[in-house]
Amino acid sequence: MSAYLTQEQKDQIFATYGGSATNTGSVEGQIALFTHRITAMSQHLQTNRKDHGCKTALLSLVGKRKRLLTYLAKKDIQKYRDLIEKLGIRK
Repeated sequence: MSAYLTQEQKDQIFATYGGSATNTGSVEGQIALFTHRITAMSQHLQTNRKDHGCKTALLSLVGKRKRLLTYLAKKDIQKYRDLIEKLGIRK
């Protein structure tokens, strides 16, 4: 399963969404990283349906991302709307 990212890929995600590559604590960057991991795990589960450990980890990541999105929506609604539009999370 290719859910593991290189440091350069993580830096690129945080630079794009979090402001800078060293700002790993930003809510936007963490949500973008979780989204990338969720899509990779979803693709893995489409071919490996019986991987229950991956399914558990996927549900855990979705819950963490949901909590961070709720926090961001309460804190700054405009950043929330911009981020979900960039990532294509909600429809």
